[in-house]
Amino acid sequence: MISTKLRGTASRFALAVIALCAATPAFALDGQTAAASPTPSDALQANDGGAAPTDKQGGDIIVTGSRAALRAATSEKRDADNFVETLHANDVGKLPDQNVAEAVKRLPGLSVANDQGEGRYVVIRGIDPSLVNVTLNGQTLPAPEPDGRVVKLDDLPSAMIQSVVVTKSLLASQDANAIGGEVNVRTKTAFDSKAPFFFDARGAIGLYGINKKSPYEVDGTIGGRFGAGETFGAVLSVNYSRRPIESENFQGSSDWTNNVGGVSVPSGGGYRDYNLFRTRLGVVGNFDWRPSDDVKLYIRSSYSKYQDHETRDQNLLAINFPTKGSAAYNALTPSTLPATATILVRHREEDDNTKSVTLGGDFNVGGGKLSMSGGWTRAEKVDPIRSEFTFTYTPPKTNPLFATYDPSTYPYTLVPSGANAGIFSDPTNFIQSKLKAEHRFTFERIWQGRADYSHPLAIGTDSSFQIGFKYLDRHKNDDHDLTSYKSTKGANWTLDTVGFLGDSDFYNGQFTFGQRIDWNKARAYLAAHPKVATFDYAGNLGGSLAPDYDVKERILAGYAMVTLKFGKLVIIPGVRVENTRDQTAAKIVGPAITAIGKTITTDAAYAAALAANNGFNARATNSYTDWFPGLNVRFEAMPDLLLRGAVTTSIGRPNYSTLAPFITVTPNDPNPATVAAGNPFLKPYKAVNFDAAIEYYPTRDSLFSVGFFYKDIKNPIYQIVQKGIANPGDIPGASATDYPKIDLTQYTNMDKEFIGGVEVNVQTQFTGLPGFLSGFGLSANYTHVWGHATGPGFRAGAIPLAYQSHDLGNVSVFYEKYGLTARLAFNYRSAFSDVVGTSAATDSYWDAQGQLDLHVGLQVTPQYTIYVDAANLTDAPWRHYQGEKDFLVERERYGSTYRIGVQLHF
Repeated sequence: MISTKLRGTASRFALAVIALCAATPAFALDGQTAAASPTPSDALQANDGGAAPTDKQGGDIIVTGSRAALRAATSEKRDADNFVETLHANDVGKLPDQNVAEAVKRLPGLSVANDQGEGRYVVIRGIDPSLVNVTLNGQTLPAPEPDGRVVKLDDLPSAMIQSVVVTKSLLASQDANAIGGEVNVRTKTAFDSKAPFFFDARGAIGLYGINKKSPYEVDGTIGGRFGAGETFGAVLSVNYSRRPIESENFQGSSDWTNNVGGVSVPSGGGYRDYNLFRTRLGVVGNFDWRPSDDVKLYIRSSYSKYQDHETRDQNLLAINFPTKGSAAYNALTPSTLPATATILVRHREEDDNTKSVTLGGDFNVGGGKLSMSGGWTRAEKVDPIRSEFTFTYTPPKTNPLFATYDPSTYPYTLVPSGANAGIFSDPTNFIQSKLKAEHRFTFERIWQGRADYSHPLAIGTDSSFQIGFKYLDRHKNDDHDLTSYKSTKGANWTLDTVGFLGDSDFYNGQFTFGQRIDWNKARAYLAAHPKVATFDYAGNLGGSLAPDYDVKERILAGYAMVTLKFGKLVIIPGVRVENTRDQTAAKIVGPAITAIGKTITTDAAYAAALAANNGFNARATNSYTDWFPGLNVRFEAMPDLLLRGAVTTSIGRPNYSTLAPFITVTPNDPNPATVAAGNPFLKPYKAVNFDAAIEYYPTRDSLFSVGFFYKDIKNPIYQIVQKGIANPGDIPGASATDYPKIDLTQYTNMDKEFIGGVEVNVQTQFTGLPGFLSGFGLSANYTHVWGHATGPGFRAGAIPLAYQSHDLGNVSVFYEKYGLTARLAFNYRSAFSDVVGTSAATDSYWDAQGQLDLHVGLQVTPQYTIYVDAANLTDAPWRHYQGEKDFLVERERYGSTYRIGVQLHF
């Protein structure tokens, strides 16, 4: 019923839009009626943004770059044979988007998962970002993240890109590993510009609203064509940014099951203050040689580096609830909650980099076109240190610590009360309780090559067929080392030796932050007084072995497709076949490792035990072949009205860490033992995708469209916890004799899931209005998504889908005329689940969020522009809750960001 109703609504809306547009006179563009879209070559040249023409009415400077980018993107969408969304470089610069993820969230149906207020992973139509294929100049990008296939788009500065094309319905020539879709980032070449030489530079400095510190960024691009006949081309682009970010995180609770006086009370609460420096460096070098019309050779190279060095201070109260139903529990009141206080500091350093080199060429051969390319990419993620010092106040029975819970404030208030109300300002009562440090190194390397050949067909008008193949060889490795210490009994290392009272203001004075730990002093103190902490040999041995894995994946693909053009009708059937072969390796950590760890008493013995057990001792091989038929149809019903439809198939391969055949056995007394295991024989997701759309283009600057999509997905993957099951007897390290029953945690395939939705897109500039008013324009899109999964082995009923926001929207009001550019943009996405639990009460959600951004620029001359940006004007937070909105897990605020910059173009 829901689907039928929404489809009916979409149809009525489409008819209304078409009727409205048919009744609207064609807008004038630079004094001309623009009824037809430019050709791809026209759009390419328009995107150059060269010398600005004069307005025919007043002779004023016009900012043509953004309008040209709008025309080019609209033209590419119109001329595309499948469902795509396009964003050009000039559009990216018109809003304060700091990376590629933030730039593409403005497109219909797209949202992002954030980190520290910045977009990180792209989410297309509410589908898990690990099911999105990301390419750079057509080559598959590796993922620096250790666990999944998701590519971090915040590693790519927005200034590096020439354009971004998001594909929503695949052609047979594209990788099938894209249930969500494909994001292709393209960098600039010398032949993208009409001018033989160009130089662009930009610099900006800003101010963060919370810490009052100044971020800055600089970038420059230089390139051109040279040699006889301008057959050679070269472009060099460099971008660098440094951002000193502070965010304030109110820490709620993931346990709201306790009821005190008829009120649900959290199990704790606290404050987390993040302070970090985030830097990005991006370098692009593109080189071309076109000795003739029949031969075009190129090299595409890039390097991106991302560093995030963070310190997180934390004050935490944990409630020590008595046994439910006991007299002590029933006597509790919201102002007499027994508690423990903890002060922590976490210091984390993250260094990522991605390198890529691609060599390719296009050749006119045998009456057709042959395209060949091959490349190498490598992504690395190094966490040199991720450590946390913990100091705890455990109250004696003679001086108990109580906390008061007040739900009348937002966020709620949970503070020490009674005689210990000032506990967080008194460092002498806090004793070091533990230290945890980690080091991690992950890399993913890809070798890939492809060849595509297209040839005209004597069928219809300008028909053709295309065949090709692709080979991809991927190697993913994760090496994790754990170093943890316990406090030495009787050492009593107190916080006053390394503590300090910093900025106490939190949440604009609503709360007071107490003592903090100086991480550098704590590290130095431990080095000078090693006996205050005891190395956890047993825990570190298992913790350093269990997460490690090695995955090798080889994909061999071939395809054939035909583009049939019969006047205004284009039909593109095609089929792709992909053979996948996985070789996975991991480690078994069972009772034997635990027993070894318990016997170690010296560093030398620990190093020997770690080296002796560091090899991979669990291996698996899996291979499968899949066929992917698809059909895309495009029909020009009227000169400005297009109808589209597509039925395609795609795949989603499991994440690397879930494929790794690791086994970790934790003995329990009494039984059952706890077993966590990978699953190298997981089936990939399989999807059948349906797309349909009506698109109306009344002018070169305008687009009105309504689209519908539906995805039927089989074999979705969920983590299952099976408690007290009979031991199958084939788990290494956990014999059925010793452990007749086990608690097993493992990823497995569920039955199916589906996703459906409606997309509405409106984009226009009112150039038909007189004088000053002709500079106004509107860009707006809205997407409604619905769907769920089913899996009786996981939980009964409909299961929500991770990352699925039911409502996504963007509204941008802009003005461009007389050298003035102004955009006020609002981006919105409704709540989505990031963790799907075994019941609705344990589902974890990020709440709805809307962000308001502003950009104002003034073109002083055709070569010189100054601009001002303001991001997150309303200080919109990210809010995390569990089950119900009242059950707050965390709320993080970032404040507003302002910057002023200068842009040069020659």
